[in-house]
Amino acid sequence: MKQRVDFLRLPWVETVYHRTVHSETGQPPIERWLGSIPKPLPLPSTADLREAFLWSQIRTVTKTATVSLHGNTYEVDPMMAGMKVELVFDPFDLADIEVRAAGKAVGKAIPHHVGRHAHPKAKPETPAEPAPSTGINYLKVLGDEHTANTAKGINYSSLMDDSRGQK
Repeated sequence: MKQRVDFLRLPWVETVYHRTVHSETGQPPIERWLGSIPKPLPLPSTADLREAFLWSQIRTVTKTATVSLHGNTYEVDPMMAGMKVELVFDPFDLADIEVRAAGKAVGKAIPHHVGRHAHPKAKPETPAEPAPSTGINYLKVLGDEHTANTAKGINYSSLMDDSRGQK
């Protein structure tokens, strides 16, 4: 029964609550919410995008202040010997490794022996062969069907259970 009540509450929220001026804010809730969205939406910086796509792995620094990553050996600060560090890197460039300890950048790992220049699981994107044209614009057909279906609107009274009011 609770699901039915929540389903029936949706039309009220959309048609009454969101459009009625709120006594505390002096604005309809939908207008207040839409007004809080920054325009234009902020875009991430190039540095933020690069950071989002970096890979990382945890390694323990050896007594000789080195770490290994996929067959490559890197030198790090000797003060980190015995510590667990996070190696942060672009999977397509294993020559440039950032070292982080406790979530903070502590320097670069200096390549000592690099035999592999890319992560073994990093596969470069290869463009797919374009599909042959069929002459049918499938997205336009779907869009037209969607527009036709949503233009009708929803008859909420037809969703009511007829047996509710009858005894």
